[in-house]
Amino acid sequence: MALEAPVALFIFRRPEATRRVFDRIRQARPARLLVVADGPSPSRAGEAELCAQARAVAGAVDWPCQVERDYSAENLGCKRRMASGLNWVFSRCEEAIILEDDCLPDLSFFPYCAELLSRYRDEPRVMMVSGDNFQGGARRGDASYYFSAYHHIWGWASWRRAWQHYDVDMQAWPAARASGLLHRALADPVAEAVWERDLQRAFEGKVDTWDLQWLFCCWRLGALCPLPNVNLVTNIGAGPGGTHMGGQGEAFEVPAGAMPFPLRHPQAMAADRQADWRTFHEVFFHTTARIRWAIRLKRLLGLAI
Repeated sequence: MALEAPVALFIFRRPEATRRVFDRIRQARPARLLVVADGPSPSRAGEAELCAQARAVAGAVDWPCQVERDYSAENLGCKRRMASGLNWVFSRCEEAIILEDDCLPDLSFFPYCAELLSRYRDEPRVMMVSGDNFQGGARRGDASYYFSAYHHIWGWASWRRAWQHYDVDMQAWPAARASGLLHRALADPVAEAVWERDLQRAFEGKVDTWDLQWLFCCWRLGALCPLPNVNLVTNIGAGPGGTHMGGQGEAFEVPAGAMPFPLRHPQAMAADRQADWRTFHEVFFHTTARIRWAIRLKRLLGLAI
């Protein structure tokens, strides 16, 4: 059966990773596929050929499908290409399932996203659906998914009505920062301090990324994100070809499993603070250097260690 929800695939210069993700999309057989590609940089030898190979992979659609493409002739970089590509996707679609070329989903990821896109289509407290789980096997509640303050984007889905609030320049950040937004969203002093630093860097344009701006957007609107109780997407981007994960990734390379159906839905909509604490302290803030920094910060804040 064809997948009715549109799928958007973002590619760049990794033809082999693109092939693995595209093969999974082929198995899901979406009725509509949107492909967004960044262009090569003339200063990087061999990149034009790699970009062409990745585009050829994504062009091999052999099932009944409406295909649309947004291919950049120039190299825009992560921030501008992802932001402009997502603007393009949601200008054409009311909703979409989104994969980058390093996000390898289990097949059950697609019907999981499709069902939650339908269920929360008109729910303003949900801005997106994620296929990621970083709980190390710990189950959160007895439903198929739980709600989180974290909005993971390695395999996700959203709606035009949510994306319309996105601002890549984060113009609302200074006022939101002063208002105590992060305390309301996270209720964890260490997490608040770390994310304040990272969001400030994004606001100042010191990092070439788009997802911190999206996380801020979701927090600013008080949104919650459904996260599956089994990880549905493996990030295969660690290594020399990755934009931001060149030499790391062991904390994120979580094997993907299958989601059992029918889905069981949570009875209440509230962030699981224990799960979010684990996500922050064991994934986003997991290195030894950061642990030492966290201890110093807790001492400065007068918190128990």
